[in-house]
Amino acid sequence: MDIHRLARKITVTLFTAMSLGSAGFIVAATVNTIVGADISGNLAWAGLPAAFFTLGTAVSAFLLGFAMDRFGRRMGMVIGLVSGLFGTILAGVAIGVVSFPIFLAGMAFSGAARAALQLGRFAAAEVHPPEQQGRAISNVVIGGTVGAVLGPWLAGPMGQWAIGAGYSEMLGPYVASFVLIALATLLVFIFLRPDPQKLGKEVSRLHPESWSNGGQVRTFSQIIRIPAAAVAVAAMVLSQAVMVMLMGITALYMKQNNHELFGISMIISSHTFGMYAFSIFSGQLSDRWGRGPVILIGAVGLIFACLLAPVSPNLAPLAISLFLLGLGWNFCYVGGSSLLSDQLSPLERSRTQGINDLYIGLATGLGSFVSGLIFAAWGYGVVGLVGAALALIPFGMTLWWQVGQRRLATST
Repeated sequence: MDIHRLARKITVTLFTAMSLGSAGFIVAATVNTIVGADISGNLAWAGLPAAFFTLGTAVSAFLLGFAMDRFGRRMGMVIGLVSGLFGTILAGVAIGVVSFPIFLAGMAFSGAARAALQLGRFAAAEVHPPEQQGRAISNVVIGGTVGAVLGPWLAGPMGQWAIGAGYSEMLGPYVASFVLIALATLLVFIFLRPDPQKLGKEVSRLHPESWSNGGQVRTFSQIIRIPAAAVAVAAMVLSQAVMVMLMGITALYMKQNNHELFGISMIISSHTFGMYAFSIFSGQLSDRWGRGPVILIGAVGLIFACLLAPVSPNLAPLAISLFLLGLGWNFCYVGGSSLLSDQLSPLERSRTQGINDLYIGLATGLGSFVSGLIFAAWGYGVVGLVGAALALIPFGMTLWWQVGQRRLATST
């Protein structure tokens, strides 16, 4: 068995599936709020579709973790992707029959596809030796760059296609989403072989030093008591909450300061560029310098971004701060994902990683909700201060863990 060749094949498959899937999510997300407000008849409910999508992602990550334990990574991802396809069909039907509850159900099912593809980063990690896992994770995460660039550009042409075919303009983006997710599903079903879980067990057998729990399958509560695992989960969950808090409210802040839509889209583009474009570097640094330093860099980036954003409503400082916000999230996300993978035996991976991504999804929803309350009550500056305070938690935990590691190394 040529493990290195198979690992490259699996990683390329997951990268391509992530690229297609993320483009599908983003082309639909471009019009989700518009459709939500239109078919509900209530502007206040425009944000509910995104909330249901996030909730669907969170719950699905948890369930798919168990499914992958039983059926393997490949079939677990296929189950999630097929659920997402069902969700896009429901969304299209909802537009036709003008039903807001059906549309929300479609958004929830669509979240399962996103959960499946996000869990793919761990599948890429487990088929590589420990010193290459950071790069493997980043190589999958960087697929989001393709979606961030391609997705929004598809919305307009697909809307025109729908009008030409005699349907609602809003149906077009969901047709594009269905096609892209369907392609990702076929790709995973056909090419994600051998199952990453099976290959990962062979990699772990060849590198027994990479995990040291003696083969015993631990519960999540036992794993989270390990300092490194706690640092990993905190880095991913809290960086997600910080990012969503500041990013989600910045567009409204800019609108209140009389920015045009073009300027707002430029800021969001700089943010998504920071989130994904440098993934390959964060993965390489994670393998070369270690997980801790990369998480520390990410946390510092988040803190600086949160403090810089409220300084001025002008485009340049906002672009820099939102870019740093995305970059800081990326370093925490890739470093944290790699560190969590380091702590798990083959039999613990899928379930534990699913629970971890459940918490990330819940952090996304809570961060979005809380940021609106804070912004309405105290303004954009306080949102930044709260975000910086939250980013201090993974920074302090990682620093504490790193100091403990060095003391342990010195004493031995």
